[in-house]
Amino acid sequence: MESTAGLDKVSLEFYKPDNFPKGLTRKVVESISHIKNEPSWLAEFRLKAFEVYEQKPMPTWGFIPQFQINIDDYVHYVGSNQKKKKSWDEVDPEILRSFEKLGIPEHERKYLAGIETMNDSETIYANVKKELTDLGILFCDIDTAIREYPELVREYLGTVVTIGDNKFSALNSCVFSGGSFAYIPKGVKTPMPLQAYFKVTAASSGQYERTLLIADEGAHLEYSEGCTSVQDKGTNFHTAVVELVAKKNSKIFYTTIQNWKKNMYNWTVKRGICEEAAHITWTDCNIGANTIKYPGIILQGDHSTGDVLSLAFAGSGQVQDTGARIIHVGKNTRSNILAKGVALDGGINSYRGLVKFEPSSKGSYSHIKCDGLMMDNRSQSHAYPYNDVSGEEGTLNYEATVSKIDDDQLFYLQSRGMSEDDAKLLIINGFCEGVTKHLDVEYSVEMTKLIKMILEDGKVIAEK
Repeated sequence: MESTAGLDKVSLEFYKPDNFPKGLTRKVVESISHIKNEPSWLAEFRLKAFEVYEQKPMPTWGFIPQFQINIDDYVHYVGSNQKKKKSWDEVDPEILRSFEKLGIPEHERKYLAGIETMNDSETIYANVKKELTDLGILFCDIDTAIREYPELVREYLGTVVTIGDNKFSALNSCVFSGGSFAYIPKGVKTPMPLQAYFKVTAASSGQYERTLLIADEGAHLEYSEGCTSVQDKGTNFHTAVVELVAKKNSKIFYTTIQNWKKNMYNWTVKRGICEEAAHITWTDCNIGANTIKYPGIILQGDHSTGDVLSLAFAGSGQVQDTGARIIHVGKNTRSNILAKGVALDGGINSYRGLVKFEPSSKGSYSHIKCDGLMMDNRSQSHAYPYNDVSGEEGTLNYEATVSKIDDDQLFYLQSRGMSEDDAKLLIINGFCEGVTKHLDVEYSVEMTKLIKMILEDGKVIAEK
């Protein structure tokens, strides 16, 4: 392996893994690369990204101006002080207890085909069952992939979400640590979902995982991730970058349930590219945090298809600015967007979407449906669609609704013997069902429990 030759050799001093200062400097970037003993090409990738980050101004939209976010208020690397474990029995009991409190069931840990767990800036546990490796499936954390599969990582890293895409893609590119990597060979199907969990524990820190998933021709990849954080008074900043590459005739299904604490800022860039007759589905559930996130798909190849299913809850003091971006390039491409947003206890929920038809996308079609539900008079629901049909033969349907919880529905359900709280819970679950029905059974059960907890927290229903 090449050494970190791209680093500045004037100073031989680097920050220690658990002793990084607040703020983002060149030395912070160099220290991360040094700690990981990265090849020179990746060190150069990071330093180039740092230069781009410094040049780009902070955004002036979304939740950024409202909360006056200063990136230099955060520590951008927090070492786990542990080596990766191959068995849950080897993991620190305190960390295990925290995961149990945050709702990761024991049976899921034992059953999952492959699992990664990331604590702050480092993956603390990684395991892949033999049946995956026998199929030629590569699944590990991104740091291991850089070390063991450098040709694949170098070929695809930063090709779907470029360094210069926006300020936060540059931020992630210069300080990323942890995250998932998967490569599914031609014609192979994952026998069960690959899974990852990401957790933030350190106060006033940033977490910047990087995920790269590649489905080769005719492959089928199913991946699910859960994200959560420890509740405390300090804020955290989270910026992930996810890149999906779906080769000809392949399929990728990506599910996220983000259950962050409320006083966290989350700006995540997720994008996939579909080659000929390929398909990508993003299923995206956002709970907690102030969020800016629009999973995107570039339908590059003819006959490629893409779906984005988005669900967001905005409670007190929260802004959920979520949606989707889909670019139709190939002929006869198809896309579908279903976005559901719930605002309660004074929260602000927004759908922000872009669907674009390039002139080359003849015979293409897109359907967009976004629904907002407000639980009280203090909450807000908005829709900011941007639809650009440049071609002459594309078809786009857009529909949107904003409503409040229906008193007639409540009365009817109560007249059938339900309590007011149970009636509200039934209505909300029915509203969300268009997205949640696509979740695996375990995640569907978890989501139902989370919805109940959200409504209790927002005083929509009484805590039992």
